[in-house]
Amino acid sequence: MDSLRCFESSFLSRWICPALLLATLLLHLSVSTAPAVSQAEHESHHPDQFPQKQAADAANPPSGTVGGAAGMGAGAGMGGMGGKGAGSAGMGGMGGADSQIAGKGMMGAGAAKGGMMGDGKRGKGKGTQQAGQLYPRLMSLPAIDAGQREQMLGLARERMLDGTALLSEGLDELSDAAAKDDLSRMHEAAVKLRQGVMVFETGLAAEQAIAQGKAPRNLALQWFKREMNLLPPAIAKSGFRWFGMSAFHTFIMALMLLFSASMIWMYFFKMRRAAQLMEALATAAASNGASASAAAPAAVPPPDASTASASAQPAKQKEKAAAGAADCCDESAGAPAAIADGAGGQHDISTGLLPLTKKKLCRLRVARIYQETPDVKTFRMVSCHGGGIPFSYLPGQFLTLTLPVAGKPIRRSYTISSSPTQGYYCEITVKREEQGAGSRYLHDQVKAGDTIEAQAPSGKFFFTGKESDSIVLIAGGVGITPMMSVTRALTDMGWDGDIYFIVACSDPQHFIFEAELKRLRERHPNLHVFVAMSRIQEDQNGYKSGRLSKELLSQWVANLSSRRIHICGPPKMMDGVREMLAELRVPPGNIHTENFGAAQKPHVKAAERSAAASTPLGATAVAATATFQASGKSTQFQPGETVLEAAERVDVDIASSCRVGMCGVCTVKLLAGKVEMETEDGLDEDDRAAGMVLACQAKANEDVTVDA
Repeated sequence: MDSLRCFESSFLSRWICPALLLATLLLHLSVSTAPAVSQAEHESHHPDQFPQKQAADAANPPSGTVGGAAGMGAGAGMGGMGGKGAGSAGMGGMGGADSQIAGKGMMGAGAAKGGMMGDGKRGKGKGTQQAGQLYPRLMSLPAIDAGQREQMLGLARERMLDGTALLSEGLDELSDAAAKDDLSRMHEAAVKLRQGVMVFETGLAAEQAIAQGKAPRNLALQWFKREMNLLPPAIAKSGFRWFGMSAFHTFIMALMLLFSASMIWMYFFKMRRAAQLMEALATAAASNGASASAAAPAAVPPPDASTASASAQPAKQKEKAAAGAADCCDESAGAPAAIADGAGGQHDISTGLLPLTKKKLCRLRVARIYQETPDVKTFRMVSCHGGGIPFSYLPGQFLTLTLPVAGKPIRRSYTISSSPTQGYYCEITVKREEQGAGSRYLHDQVKAGDTIEAQAPSGKFFFTGKESDSIVLIAGGVGITPMMSVTRALTDMGWDGDIYFIVACSDPQHFIFEAELKRLRERHPNLHVFVAMSRIQEDQNGYKSGRLSKELLSQWVANLSSRRIHICGPPKMMDGVREMLAELRVPPGNIHTENFGAAQKPHVKAAERSAAASTPLGATAVAATATFQASGKSTQFQPGETVLEAAERVDVDIASSCRVGMCGVCTVKLLAGKVEMETEDGLDEDDRAAGMVLACQAKANEDVTVDA
């Protein structure tokens, strides 16, 4: 949940804040800002509030300003509105001080050619009419006729020309002052430019208003509102408007609403995913606890148990290997393994192992190949697409590989030697056998970068630290591989029980994992390593010369009869160790073995096999028939023949690996009839309930039908 909150906070700070800032900026840009009004303009627009300012202006009137002494007096007419001139129809009254003819009435007959709102002399810079003196006079004028309108239009145009002349003159003065770096003249030129703009704008506004037929009072009122920023903002007459907003504002608001809705949806979606994940984890934890409780009664076998298999059975889901190569893995996951509770109050450290999940079929990539001894190699395999391996396993289990030997796939099982605590790779350690097709292919053909098809790990020869408070591991030759997996896992997890690691080999050159065992023994005081070598003449480097004996076992391991013992190695070696342990009064239930290899293949006596080969089918007392329903084939059983052997004889493909009933690869469904099996270790309760049998172990005395 903390990581989820961190993700949310980083997402909010990275995207939402900049988005809101951008939206605010766009809204500010879309709203026009009202121009400020200067103090001078404000005083000129309100003469009644500033009498001192008006008195100063009256005492020092600028040349040619509107509202000279003539003004609206009797007979002064409107002539000249601020300029000199002689005309027969002068607009008397509103003329400046230079008006020469008093008009008759409102539009007198004076000779005012007047400059409307300013000085009539172009280019002299005298037309600096104050707005505060212009619009009160315009407000006092009544409507005018068409002839007078034309005269006023002419005066407005002259006013615009005067403004243009002022602008030109001011620009010339500004250029000259700038060249001489004269700040005072530059300021005066700037003032003249502003006056020129004002004169031009007043003439332009008057011409536009008169041309449109507006009354003088309306012209003055519009001018006043514009100068005081009282005009309403311009609004587009056309276009879509929603709640008074323009199309641009509507789009921005819709975008912000959409963004907010998406953020809310993402928040609730992530919260729902997090809740589902927590619920799944809680359910898995409850299932693990229930499975462990159900397996508790099988933790300690009875003293008279005669089986040599592991007492703690994992709940394993059997899957037949799919034909053909797979690019990666099927997504069929098995349930976590049920592991028996620890004995003697031993602290449970098996939770350090990864949850046991399985995939039906996987393709692994060979990442590294290590030469352990002259005839033993370790193959480190990883996921073909990176990341963790697509399955987990228990220390001591084996992996079944499909190898393309001589153009025909063969399946071979190899014990995993790496620790299941390493979730990114698994390793198998293989000895090259001259008669072994699988081992020769791995040693001679496989190289780093190749991919190999693999079935999920399985097997019951494992130890996780819960089954006992100590463990005795007896390994012969390459049988050291499952023992190394157990030792690596226990030391990785910091298990504090005693580990007695006993190795039987020929000489130091064939001591697999010698350097690593020395290093582990130095780092972990609870790991005790003992080695017996049959081909050295005398003891050396702590290694005992000669074969493993019961005397050495009793010398190396105190209270041997009370400890859990795992044995793996060549068949003769394991048989000899069993005899030694029996003489040392070790209960058979404490002894657990791994049975792999051709020597453990279900056997038929040589004489019986030879006789069976020379006897026509049906001539023997065994008249049972094997029918393979899926293939549409059938055949009679030969004496001592298993279902798997009968299938191979008639070219019916049944996947197999160990051929001793341990791996469960050859599981098939029995549709009719009954069979007998020497061992059923490869089956679990679900398999038995579903009517599954091990083809490599199943023998029949009556007709049977299987789904193959």
